Amino acid sequence: MGNETHDNLNQGWLLRFVKGMFIGSGFIIPGVSGGALAAIFGLYERIIRFLANITKNFKDNVIFFIPVGLGALASIVLLSFGISYVLENYETIVLWFFVGCIVGMVPSLWKEAGQEGRSQKDYMMAVVAFVFGIALIYFSNQSFGGQLPINFFSWVLCGALIALGVLVPGLSPSNFIVVFGLYKPMAEGFSRLDLSVLVPIAIGGLLTILLFSKIVEYIFERYYSLFFHFIFGIVIASTIMIIPLDYAGFGWLQFFMCFVMLVAGTALGWWMSRLEEKYK
Repeated sequence: MGNETHDNLNQGWLLRFVKGMFIGSGFIIPGVSGGALAAIFGLYERIIRFLANITKNFKDNVIFFIPVGLGALASIVLLSFGISYVLENYETIVLWFFVGCIVGMVPSLWKEAGQEGRSQKDYMMAVVAFVFGIALIYFSNQSFGGQLPINFFSWVLCGALIALGVLVPGLSPSNFIVVFGLYKPMAEGFSRLDLSVLVPIAIGGLLTILLFSKIVEYIFERYYSLFFHFIFGIVIASTIMIIPLDYAGFGWLQFFMCFVMLVAGTALGWWMSRLEEKYK
């Protein structure tokens, strides 16, 4: 009987570790939402309850989420190796895959935004968010030459975005990190387990969770539709801004690969959104 209980416990840890690996992929693959994947695997509500009421059942929740966290960390490190290489050698082609992932998730995000109906204010909010997003990203690129300076505060910002990707299902933090020109150095930092990257990202994520988990819970309860339409507008803006414009030296094969990656990314994003709808 004791052995059977021990085996079940090990299986539970292993299953949560695997779920954590999938959720972790949502932090590193643009267009894929860690929060959405948490919903797919039935962990989102428990995560939000834990983060919004962190002292309640603290010990039990920490024990429960340890394998999830370890799985997410393992996934981020493993994926970072491959992503660092392909971005170094095939950046334009890979960016089209990222764009496709986001495009595939857009219909699901639009449906999510309208789950409680739509009013004229909701449409206006989406338009305002889109214009705000384009302006913010454009002026950031003009100010920093297409890339934010790589320093402690930039990594804190990345951590904050990653945490928001957990708190808000359907929001992919990585496409914003791509826009700010920090994605490639972040992936390289993860692959090297560089503490100068990991520590500020962890600080940014923790601060965001502590500051915003209650706020997100409050907004969802009272301003769900407006909030999601705002997110939708920002996502569309950030997607447009990561579309590659440099095709120097490209031949027909490279253009064909861009098209293939766009289609493959769209298919993956659509499939993930369908899974979310099925299992959320």
